[in-house]
Amino acid sequence: MADTSDTRTPAQIEADIRRRRETLAETLDEIGVRVHPKTIVGDAKAKVVANVDHTLGRAYVQVNRAVSDVRAQLVDEEGAPRLERVVPLALVVVGVVGLLALSTRRRKG
Repeated sequence: MADTSDTRTPAQIEADIRRRRETLAETLDEIGVRVHPKTIVGDAKAKVVANVDHTLGRAYVQVNRAVSDVRAQLVDEEGAPRLERVVPLALVVVGVVGLLALSTRRRKG
């Protein structure tokens, strides 16, 4: 059988009740802040920003890798252009731009 006798004085019991009320009030205030719509929206925004930052970081790395790969194909180790690759590519680009210009001119005229 459990001992239910309390050896605390009334002043100690009142102090304990006061401390528990203060703790409960702090807990309720903290819960109120957590469930407040502004807090929820702020947390959601922070998660979105973190995800966007992560996605942009990965995209940057991928683009940087692609640019480095293309550069490695068009430039040798000393930094000189590889003419056997640059000239055909330049001709293709000029051809595509010329076709686009002709297509635009035909639509207007």
